[in-house]
Amino acid sequence: MTDAPTLLLVEDTASLQVVYRSVLEAAGYRVEIAPDGSSGLTAFRRLNPAAVLLDIMLPDRDGLTVMQEMLEERPDTRVIVITSNGSINKAVEAMRGGAQDFLVKPFDEARFLAAVRNALRADPAGAAPADKGPPPAVARPASTGFRGLLGTSAAIRQVEDRVRSVARSMASVFITGESGTGKELCAQAIHDLSPRAKGPFIVLNCGAIPSDMLESEVFGHIRGAFPGAVNDKAGAAVVADGGTLFLDEICEMDLALQPKLLRFLQTSSVTPVGASRPRRVDVRIICATNHDPLEAVRRGILREDLYYRLHVVPIRMPALRDRGEDVVEIARSALARYAVEEGRRFTGLTDEVASLFRQLPWPGNVRQVLNVIRNVVVLHDGDLVTSDMLPEDLMVPQPPAPPPMPLAQAEPDIAPPDEITALLAGRTLAQIERLAVEAAIDRHGGSLPRAARELGVAPSTLYRKREGWLAGS
Repeated sequence: MTDAPTLLLVEDTASLQVVYRSVLEAAGYRVEIAPDGSSGLTAFRRLNPAAVLLDIMLPDRDGLTVMQEMLEERPDTRVIVITSNGSINKAVEAMRGGAQDFLVKPFDEARFLAAVRNALRADPAGAAPADKGPPPAVARPASTGFRGLLGTSAAIRQVEDRVRSVARSMASVFITGESGTGKELCAQAIHDLSPRAKGPFIVLNCGAIPSDMLESEVFGHIRGAFPGAVNDKAGAAVVADGGTLFLDEICEMDLALQPKLLRFLQTSSVTPVGASRPRRVDVRIICATNHDPLEAVRRGILREDLYYRLHVVPIRMPALRDRGEDVVEIARSALARYAVEEGRRFTGLTDEVASLFRQLPWPGNVRQVLNVIRNVVVLHDGDLVTSDMLPEDLMVPQPPAPPPMPLAQAEPDIAPPDEITALLAGRTLAQIERLAVEAAIDRHGGSLPRAARELGVAPSTLYRKREGWLAGS
């Protein structure tokens, strides 16, 4: 650990300090924690950390002010701001003020570690932990299996065969599959087996970045390009030079940016926002979506020419319900890893739990299994996982998981045409959209992820829309 990059975490919630430290140290980083802004600045001046993880909401000072003081003293500092759904506007303000990235609570380990990796790779002085390779993502519960893709089912073996065959090519890869099936793991496996394995693997979630910030995130910007652009920023396409750029949730990319992405794919050149001259880069593109991309093209959400440029080699990640015994293998592997991390005695599952896992529909796929096992290990201890240790909501009977959700789906209980006409008459398109979104959220008891699944969009899209509505009310 002596050669590992040191990260400064400024976070006032004790439980989150423990969780974040555990994840980062398991990935090979050194972590120093400060509980408030004043102690954070003191630690920053003493440590000169490789990156700073900064919660915007601090007990003694405004997090944006703390960030600005850090950047004034050391303009090259890589700051990742952490915020809640209710303060997205502050996160956008932080990005414009020079932050490298932002995380919106709650976020998973994969997104957390990807943000740290990308920040360190964007900093020429930063480096990954020595001799450890890339930090593990959340869906890599153990070092067994094919590049983290655990399982022996025919469905996952087909994915492995396709990954091996396409890895050494420069062809663009288009990965589809339901949320939680391991699309980022698949992309990482392709990169790791390619001649670019020693280059960067950069993850950009197109659905998690506000549309007005997306161009800067992809292509970068120069100082003074827009208000708040106090430093030059290398976009993801430049940071990924010599490696792989993974565009997740590609169907959520703003239509205005899609022609520029197409031009980048055709010319291998990027022009940062505010710059006059393009720069050539050598980047392989892998993209992913949990939607039907052809339906996105039909609806005009994804440009047809961009679709055909990206959809060269398709890979379909199978849903966990179609992988048979794999669910038990994934659960056991996760249990072994988490038991070590949490200092528990668990060695396996009871036959009853294994049988139950085979029968459950797992709408959240592999991610849901990992969350269930983490919950058990944190809250219980013993030799075997028993059914009474499982989360209560897991035992509630659930309907079979639906097939992959298209971008548009007819509502099963449609009101009579006259009622619909009366409801929509005199309303703007924006008002109609808000009615539809809020009705879907109400149908799902306030759950934005479930409403997003029904509406065929990413949950982050609904979070952004609600934040905008609240800000405008």
